Amino acid sequence: MKSKLFNVFMRIVAVFGASGLSVIGASSMFGVSTLVGIFIAGTLGVATVTEALARAFLDDGKLTDKEIDSAFKKIDKKRIIE
Repeated sequence: MKSKLFNVFMRIVAVFGASGLSVIGASSMFGVSTLVGIFIAGTLGVATVTEALARAFLDDGKLTDKEIDSAFKKIDKKRIIE
């Protein structure tokens, strides 16, 4: 359980980074500071994953590896969906 929790936490950190870094150039075009743009995009990415995980947990009180992977696929558009 601890290993799965650590894995989910680190993947959430990665979602924040990937989502935040993707808007560095775009935020400056609209007059938003880089740090604010990164924070907003990162937070929205994490919120999307967290919502998907919460909905999967509400279903039966458990999170399977497949449900966890599915939640993260919502963010990772380049990943091939099986």
